[in-house]
Amino acid sequence: MSAKDVYHDTAKHALEKDGWRITHDPYTIPWEKDKKDLFIDLGAEVIAAEKEAIRIAVEVKSFIGRSEMSELQKALGQFVIYRFLLERHDPERMLYLAVPDFILESLFDEPMGQLLMEHEGIKVLGFDIDTEEVTKWLPQRP
Repeated sequence: MSAKDVYHDTAKHALEKDGWRITHDPYTIPWEKDKKDLFIDLGAEVIAAEKEAIRIAVEVKSFIGRSEMSELQKALGQFVIYRFLLERHDPERMLYLAVPDFILESLFDEPMGQLLMEHEGIKVLGFDIDTEEVTKWLPQRP
């Protein structure tokens, strides 16, 4: 299992404050029988109605490397792979990329970020690293 991102627990607390129940930490996706597993940082659900639960998987990215663009490339690559496998393993669960709100504003609120989200179907949630609260869901909260 890979190491947790710097803001893993911050994102987890933000989701809990937003009403989500963490069901997996991490959420495991089998890759090959008995050989490899991939780990999405968190699995969560919220009860939206008495008979319906909304389930998400959340990949937390801290973007603390030297190059924001390099971090974005790695995050998007992971997101695409995880989404592909999640569609086969647990198709009812939506995948989100969780990033600090200042990254959401500098990358995903900008035109290039908007195009990436639209073209690649990327869902993003921003969280405040100080208050440990979700600040924004893109395109919208599930």
